[in-house]
Amino acid sequence: MAAYWISTYVEVTDEEKLAAYAALAGPALEGAGGTFLARGLPEQVYEAGRSTRTVLIEFASVGAAVAAHDGSAYQEALAALGDGAVRDLRIVPGA
Repeated sequence: MAAYWISTYVEVTDEEKLAAYAALAGPALEGAGGTFLARGLPEQVYEAGRSTRTVLIEFASVGAAVAAHDGSAYQEALAALGDGAVRDLRIVPGA
C-alpha cells in the first residue's frame, strides 16, 4: 500500500540552509523511490490552515518512506538543514 510523506514548514529560520537541504534532499528521496506530488505554498487555506511551505511525496509503502528518511543520503540533507527550519513531518499510509 502506498504511503505519503507530508512535511509542513512551520518556520524557516535560514534560507541558505534550506537551499542546501533542498539540493540534497530531492535527489536522496527520489533515489529512495519517492515521487514528489506537490511542493510549495498553498493556493488556498481553510479552517486552521497556514500558508506555509508543504511537501507531499508518495512512496510504495510506509517502510520505504521510513527507510528513505533514515538512509544516509537523507541524513546528510538533514545535517545541511540543521536549525534552518522547524518542520512537521508525517508519514501516512494510503487509504
